[in-house]
Amino acid sequence: MAKERYHHGDLRGALLDAAETLVREHGTDGWSLREASARVGVSPSAAYHHFGSRDALVHALSEVVLARLGNHLREAMDAAPDQGTERLVACGRAYVSWAVEDPAVARLVFRGGATEPQSAVSPHPHDVLTTELDRLTEAGDLPPQARPGAEFVVWAAIHGLAVLLIDGLIHIDGRQGIERQAERLVCAALNGLAQETVPRPDRPMPRTAHTQRLAQRPAASSATRTSSR
Repeated sequence: MAKERYHHGDLRGALLDAAETLVREHGTDGWSLREASARVGVSPSAAYHHFGSRDALVHALSEVVLARLGNHLREAMDAAPDQGTERLVACGRAYVSWAVEDPAVARLVFRGGATEPQSAVSPHPHDVLTTELDRLTEAGDLPPQARPGAEFVVWAAIHGLAVLLIDGLIHIDGRQGIERQAERLVCAALNGLAQETVPRPDRPMPRTAHTQRLAQRPAASSATRTSSR
C-alpha cells in the first residue's frame, strides 16, 4: 500500500501508511523515521522533506487517525435505526469497538500530546460528541441544565471502558459482549445526567486536551478546520 501510493506521487501519504503499519507492529515508540522510509523505498532525506522528525510523522498520523475516528463515529450514529438517544449509544459502541480492534493505533491517539496546538483535525471525535449532545438537548432528550460538561461524563464512561479493555485490566468475551457493556455505560451516563434537574454553577468544568489546543490556536488559523489528509 505505502509503496503503491508513493509510486503514484503521494510520498507523504505513503509515509503515513508505513508509520501506521509500524505502530501496529512495534507500538508508538518502537520504530524510526528511517524504518518508515525503508518501508516506502525512499531515503531518509526524502522523508525529511515531508516530516522533519519521527515525532512530526507521529503527530501527523495522530491527526489522520483522529479525523478517521471522527468520521467513523458519525457514520455509526447515522446508521442507528433510532435517531434519538440510540445515536449516542451507537457512538459509544463504535468508539469502544474501534479501540479494541486496533489497540496499538488507539494508544497512539489516547496518549497526551498526540497532536499540536495548531492541529486542525476535522471531524474531531470530541466535536462529534459535543454536537450530538447539543442535538439531544435541543430535541428534549437531555435536560438543558445537564448539558454543560455532559461530554466529559459520556466520554469518561466509554473511554474508560476502552482503555480497561485494551490494557487487559478487564475481559469481556466477544464483540457482542463488549458492545452491550458500552451500551450499558452510555445509557447509565444519560440516565444520571437526566436526574440533574438543578443547575450547579459550583461544579468544576474539565477541559480536554483538544479544547485547550483550540484555545491556544491563533484566531486566524482556527477559522480553517480541515482534515489532515
